[in-house]
Parts: sequence; C-alpha cells; structure tokens
Amino acid sequence: MTQPPRPAKTKKPTWVIDKERARRAAAAETVWLFGLHAVRDALANPARQRLRLVLTRNAADRLGEAVAASGMAPEIVDARTFDRAAPLAPDSVHQGAALEVKPLAWGSLADVAAAGAGGARPLVVALDRVTDPHNVGAILRSAEVFGARAVVATARHAAPETGALAKTASGALERQPYLRVTNLADALTELKAMGYVVLGLDGTGEATLPEALETLGSRAICLVLGAEGPGLREKTLDTCDRVVRIPFAAGFGSLNVSNAAAVALYAASLNR
Repeated sequence: MTQPPRPAKTKKPTWVIDKERARRAAAAETVWLFGLHAVRDALANPARQRLRLVLTRNAADRLGEAVAASGMAPEIVDARTFDRAAPLAPDSVHQGAALEVKPLAWGSLADVAAAGAGGARPLVVALDRVTDPHNVGAILRSAEVFGARAVVATARHAAPETGALAKTASGALERQPYLRVTNLADALTELKAMGYVVLGLDGTGEATLPEALETLGSRAICLVLGAEGPGLREKTLDTCDRVVRIPFAAGFGSLNVSNAAAVALYAASLNR
C-alpha cells in the first residue's frame, strides 16, 4: 500500500529562529561575580540564582556568616590555583572569592518605574551607549544612594552585568534595578506615557538642570546620559522633553559620565 506523502514542514521565519536562539542563550548565560563585597551581597540576595562558589580558605573565613546563611557549599581552593578554578579575567581583583550566578531578573520597566508609593519624586536614569562597566557600576551606586527606581540601558551597546560592574557598584547591583531594553527611545516614550519628564543631559542644552528642575515641582523625572565623547544620539535627543546641561565654572565643562550622573541625581533629589 502506497503511503500518502508527508506534508512539508513549514519553515520558521528568521525572526522567530533568532528570538528562540536569543532566549536559549539568555537561559544559559551566567555571570562570575568576584571580590569579597560583591560576593557577600550576592550571597545575601534571595533573588539571586547562585550556581557555584569558589573561595580560598582566607576568603571562606571572612565570608563565613554569609556562606552559612546562603546554604551553599563552597569549593575551597589554594590561592595559587584560584585562577584555574574560577574563570575570571587575569586582572580581576577577586580577593579569593568568586561566585557564578544567573543575571538578575527585575521585571518590566513599567513594573519597576511605577512601583512604590509616597511623596518622593520618582527618579529613573537612562544610559545611551555607556559601555564601560566601571562607569555603569558607579552610576548604579549613585542611583541607589539617591533613591532612583531603575537604571535603564540598551541590551546592545551597553555594559552587561559582569563581575567588574558588580565590584564597582559595591553591592548596588543586588539592590538597584538595572534594566536592559531593546530600544532606548521606545523605553523613554513609555516612561513619558507614565508621567515622567525626560531630561537629556548634554552640553548643548540651553537651560541648566537646576533651572529645569525648578519648573517641574515633584513630577517624575528620567535623566538621560550618553557616553563620553559621542554623547546622546540624535534619536535620543529628539525623544527627550528637554535637553539641559550641568552648569560649570570658567571654560571647562566636561565631567565623567558617572560623575555627571551623581551630580544630576543629587540635584534631582533635592526637591523630593
């Protein structure tokens, strides 16, 4: 008996295949955190999915309480062979402590930016192509200090969650939402729909940041900062409600992006 021909399989669209690959890659992605402070904070964070803990005997003694509370069984290695046990960059200042984890899942921008109640002015920081993990780590630290609800960056052309970023953030990575979005302009538009005033920081701004803040009362604010050199992209500038500058003395008006973020966050927090 002749079997009927099997129906041809429908080929998936390329965008579907790419999305499935990205999902599988994200599920498999892990991060190695290092340094006593970063590892201790990650061990204490119940939201962290922790996979492997590598410690020297000295680091194990110093992290004893945090390790015991986490329930993890550390791998104790000799300090001379630590670099073979934990796959870190050669220049990592690990202090004998490394922890393999899954990246944190903070939820959607709408959930994080709209969360919480109270009279304090809601603050969000958005970063346009800021790729240096040390700068982003420092910005996360400032964002936590001044009560920002999130730091937003793009999934591409931005610093990913890494051990170097976590070490610079000095624990803030475990507490300060760091959201990666596909399109920054779309994210800024979403924030505007939630009532945020989007202020782009750029040397071309006609008004200063304090002048702009005086007119906004307690309205929610998103501060947008660009990479040093290129600054904000044209599309980002067009999406901002206003472009403002940080006032400076004499003829020098350039700040490192992490310093600019700290100054801007402090100024925005004064009228809360």
